[in-house]
Amino acid sequence: MDYSTQLGSAVNELQRITGIKLEVAADSAEEEARALKQIRCLCNAYKEKFNKNHFLKNLMSGSISAMEALEDAQRLHIAPEERRILFLLEKKGPLNDTVMEILKNLFPSQTKSYLIPMAESTLAIIRPLKATETEHEVSRLAHMIVDTLNAEALIRVWVAYSGIIEQLTDLGRAWQDTSLALKVGKLFYSDQTVFPHNRLGIGRLIYQLPIPICEGFLKELFGDNIPDSLDEETTATINRFLQNNLNIAETSRQLHMHRNTLIYRLDQVEKRMGLDLRIFEDAMTFKIASLVMNYLHTERNSEHE
Repeated sequence: MDYSTQLGSAVNELQRITGIKLEVAADSAEEEARALKQIRCLCNAYKEKFNKNHFLKNLMSGSISAMEALEDAQRLHIAPEERRILFLLEKKGPLNDTVMEILKNLFPSQTKSYLIPMAESTLAIIRPLKATETEHEVSRLAHMIVDTLNAEALIRVWVAYSGIIEQLTDLGRAWQDTSLALKVGKLFYSDQTVFPHNRLGIGRLIYQLPIPICEGFLKELFGDNIPDSLDEETTATINRFLQNNLNIAETSRQLHMHRNTLIYRLDQVEKRMGLDLRIFEDAMTFKIASLVMNYLHTERNSEHE
């Protein structure tokens, strides 16, 4: 195909995607080649700017105004008013082709779902909701994402999800909600993998407290001898004990542990921290203190990275 034919095709393509009609005249093959390159660059730039994923990513990050968003949505044929849900997925290490293929099968483009890489290890999933779908079904879908990736690719991921998004322009707020849910969930509820934006509990409160207040709370509780974090086995035992409402017999049964072994571990915690977890008030204090210590430990580590 000669340059004249290619140039004509490029001009038609530019008009198709932008509505701009150009008349290009060239006096030599070199000028035709240069014009062809420039028009193709213009087409690629326009496609990038008005790519649906690119547009939705900018909308979530707040890079475009509401007015611009509505105009671009119309140009890209994205409904401005449709019930949607936003999932935010994160895995250890970069997202790879295996993860993307599995997610494309779960959320095919024909369903008007969008898979949008937000960073090396995070991905936003925007999915329309059926009129009959409830919050419970959204939660099941979030768990299905986690379970499918774990079963088919042996990959552990965390998923946070937003409330129902009625307007496309509310996507930025939903992004902020799910980002916070993912941070708080991973920090304070490490035994979970799915984090609804509206069920962060006391973790949300602690995360929003100034660090000096958290440090003051621990100093008031333990003085200058703030204990180190407990080992994973002891922490898992205590968490199960608290989940079972301080029931020693039920916790022993679930952990396949002798009653006396559990009592011994609780006694060791009391010696180290001065809190008897068999007493409700001490158990509640321990839970809050452990969340605060975990938060401060994470914040200090992030400062040194």
